[in-house]
Amino acid sequence: MLLAGVATAASAAGQDRPGLYAIDPVHTRVQFSVDHAGFSRALGTVSGSEGTITFAPGQWQLARIEVVVPLERLDLGDQDWNDAARRILDAGDHPRAHFVSNRVEPLGPQAARVCGDLTLHGATRDFCLDVQFNQLKRHPLPPFHRIAGFSASGHLQRSDFGIDAWSSLVGDTVELRIEAEARFTGVAGTGAET
Repeated sequence: MLLAGVATAASAAGQDRPGLYAIDPVHTRVQFSVDHAGFSRALGTVSGSEGTITFAPGQWQLARIEVVVPLERLDLGDQDWNDAARRILDAGDHPRAHFVSNRVEPLGPQAARVCGDLTLHGATRDFCLDVQFNQLKRHPLPPFHRIAGFSASGHLQRSDFGIDAWSSLVGDTVELRIEAEARFTGVAGTGAET
């Protein structure tokens, strides 16, 4: 009974605070597409992203995100393509992309435009994503963590970040699609993990 009472009190205390979530690097993937000499749009993915999300359903104004994307994990499905893309990105000198949100525009209960600072190739620029909140519930498999799921999309001009190599073969506009899952780690502002 005592433990149940403590849990209820903690829950009530956290009702007006968003949850803290750790991005799951296994179930989070960044997909990108870019024009390949006008013949097609090359498709690639980056796995292994890590970071944190602060979020409460219906309270988009409290949402925050910080994420690091490891560009060395970029995959276009072919080793030569992968090596070329890493050279274009100077991934040896700039191995990570880093995004920190600084404003959120709610578009409805399940959607928002999330904007912030994207650092890529050593340059930081304003960047926005259209984010869809999919669901928040306990995962059906042990250890039954609470999981928040999101889908997002956006685009950037690689030249804005000083990435202009191979401009006759690789397009400037990069389209992004992100599928993300994040595990609940506690209530914002309490340091408590549940």
